[in-house]
Parts: sequence; C-alpha cells; structure tokens
Amino acid sequence: MANDPEQEPYVALRAKALESLLIEKGLLTAEAVDEHIREFEQDIGPLNGARVVARAWVDPGFKARLLQAGAAIGELGIPGGGNLVVVENTPAEHHLVVCTLCSCYPWAVLGLPPTWYKSFAYRSRAVIEPRAVLREFGLEIPDGVTIHVHDSSAEVRYMVLPERPAGSERLSEAALAALVTRDAMIGVAKVAMPDAAAVAAG
Repeated sequence: MANDPEQEPYVALRAKALESLLIEKGLLTAEAVDEHIREFEQDIGPLNGARVVARAWVDPGFKARLLQAGAAIGELGIPGGGNLVVVENTPAEHHLVVCTLCSCYPWAVLGLPPTWYKSFAYRSRAVIEPRAVLREFGLEIPDGVTIHVHDSSAEVRYMVLPERPAGSERLSEAALAALVTRDAMIGVAKVAMPDAAAVAAG
C-alpha cells in the first residue's frame, strides 16, 4: 500500500519544506532527523504502548481503568491519554484502527505512524473490506469473529489492546512487553509467543 504524495496533507508538506530549509541553512542534518524518526518509530512510541499492554495483561484493575478511560496511561508516566480510547481484542471480536481523513494516530503510545497507515489505499479499504486488508497483512480472521473498524480523528485516537498469547502466563511484565508490536496495537497483527526453537538457538 504505497503512499501517494499527492494525498499528503498540507501540514505534512509544510513540515517537509521546513525540514529542507533547516538542513539547507546548516541548522539541522538529515542524519539527525533520521535518528529522531527512528527513535519515535522503534523506541519511544511503540515501547510506551507495549508497556501499557503488558500492564493491562497482568493487572486487571489497570486494565479496567484503561478500557474505561485512556488517560489511565498516565499511571505509567505516559502523557497524552486524554483523547485516547482503548479497545480490547477477544476471541469473539477483533478491532482495527484507521483514520479515513488523514493519519490521526496516538503518537504517545505508538510513535510515528507507518507509511501504509497514511496511504489512501489503507484508509479507504480498511473500512470497506477489513477482512481482505487484514488478510494482506497475513492475518486471517475467522468468519465467526466480528470485526470493528475504529476511525481515529483529532478528537479521538484509538489503540487496540491485543489478546494475550497463549503460553505466556509465566512471563514477566517486561518479557510480555517485548512481545507487543506496533502493528498489534493498530489491529493488523496479533501478538505471538516467540518460536521455542529460535529462542533456544538465540
């Protein structure tokens, strides 16, 4: 699902122009920009969300507060939960997050949105044919499972609380957090236990 530059919102185009100007003036380097983007994509954001998920898996009280109000992420020292709504995947229901208008996204818990999330193809098709879209991500949802598609906006941002994987009962909270991916918190993937053979080898 390649992103069409013509579909990029004005704010994104303006940010790119400002970045180019700062680099041209020598006030910023492309390497520094790439490093900050990497941090938000791989460290700051997704790790925050993974911590939230792991805590919800091990602490029923926190989970109840989280599902009632996303601001509960503040208990973990994570800001920005005021407009966050957390929806829970279960064996009977699967949740998928999209932003049909642009790319509204809970940065505080997921970091920067992936390119495919901002693409016109994902934004339009996720609502119309969610099962087909999920299948393209390698996630087959059985017909008996209800799929709910949540449309994020400037007022409301959504995050998926994935199902806890079977066999993870003895894992620590930190080990559980290490299993959680950004894609699982968007709803295009499930959290899986690592392959036992791979763990033994590594």
